[in-house]
Amino acid sequence: MAKYLMLKHYRGPKTAVHDVPMDRWTPEEVDAHVRFMDDLADELRESGEFVDAQALSPGGTWVRFDGEGRPPVVDGPFAETKDLIAGWMVIDVESEERALEVASVLSSAPGAGGVPIGEWLELRPFLDTRPNAVE
Repeated sequence: MAKYLMLKHYRGPKTAVHDVPMDRWTPEEVDAHVRFMDDLADELRESGEFVDAQALSPGGTWVRFDGEGRPPVVDGPFAETKDLIAGWMVIDVESEERALEVASVLSSAPGAGGVPIGEWLELRPFLDTRPNAVE
């Protein structure tokens, strides 16, 4: 089994097939979208492939150790991820092909008018071995 992270973006590298921002959807369309993702998660739970999923709020804070007595928390500037990442799902599947299949299904979640969004998802495998230091 291999774990993969599927990142859902507010904006992908290319425009989604059905590109209507969620803030222009009706409450029923938002509910249908969330229900689709919940149903997919349930199917993946049943097959043993689901690990976790979360939606992210657009707010966030940068944190960094900046030395003793210095304020480490700031409100920006933010990396593109604050504006881009809407949520994520982690799956544990037998192959990259299966990960691509699941990501394709997630990309077909309904949007405005119930039409599949066709959004771009970022699919990244978990690092399964620790990189060795170069001597």
